[in-house]
Amino acid sequence: MPTDVHQHIWPREFLALLRARTAPPLLDGWTLRLPGEPPYAVDPADHDVAARVRLARADGLDRALVSLSSPLGIEYLPPGEAGPLLGAFHEGALELPAPFGVWASVCLSAPEPDPEALRRELARGCVGLQLPATALLDADGWARCAPLLDVTQELGKPLFVHPGAAPPAAEDSPSWWPALVPYLQQLHASWFAFRAFGRPRHPDLRVCFAALAGLAPLHGERLVARGGGRDRGRVDRNLFYETSSYGTRAVDALVRAVGIDALVSGSDRPYAEPVVPDLGAAAAVHALRTVNPARLLGPAKGDRP
Repeated sequence: MPTDVHQHIWPREFLALLRARTAPPLLDGWTLRLPGEPPYAVDPADHDVAARVRLARADGLDRALVSLSSPLGIEYLPPGEAGPLLGAFHEGALELPAPFGVWASVCLSAPEPDPEALRRELARGCVGLQLPATALLDADGWARCAPLLDVTQELGKPLFVHPGAAPPAAEDSPSWWPALVPYLQQLHASWFAFRAFGRPRHPDLRVCFAALAGLAPLHGERLVARGGGRDRGRVDRNLFYETSSYGTRAVDALVRAVGIDALVSGSDRPYAEPVVPDLGAAAAVHALRTVNPARLLGPAKGDRP
């Protein structure tokens, strides 16, 4: 079952709620306004469901998993603002036709996260939990999210770590700055925090980092040199990396660091085009698109097709 674990579609009611907002994140017509990024012109075709179904089929996919765009910062809005947006996203995404599935997102601004709200969304058919990397930057972050991760692990679902909102950039920063600097810094910090604090607390949780975790695993030699690589030879069979925005050279480098079994195919559509890396063997691409996603997602019972 060829799978893309990382795409974005905004359902109609979710779009309407973004347009009704008077403060970022908001949509002004089809212009997205965020606190930490320059205005972004959204292409309406990117959120046309019929067009995206055709595109997924043209990509040869049997499954494409839709995630909330965590850089919008919706998870950190006050609960009264986040709740309706999250509800509209889940409701609309769960109604998308095949081949789409959906990751669950949760409000993180309340004094304590709500594991029962997550349990309800997973029971409705969400494939797993998505958290912004900004929620998992250190020991405190992993501890605060532990009740959510306990439910995710209990139900045999995976965690998807996605870049979160970027801090405000300087006015003269290029448009690519958030995606190349704060997003990758977040992924680096959350990946190292996972090694130090997340995995010991959740030994059986399946975890996938977006965008090859910002290439954090390539720092293994420095980790050993600084005294943090005592378990470097141990293979974590429940840790995965999705490939969005990276091509053959980066994917090949990460394969050398963590092995082909740890990589899964993701595109980040519509913000990036899918890339099929030239790894010199059809079996490697088959692993990225079919075998490894099946291991990450686990049994399909209860998930949407």
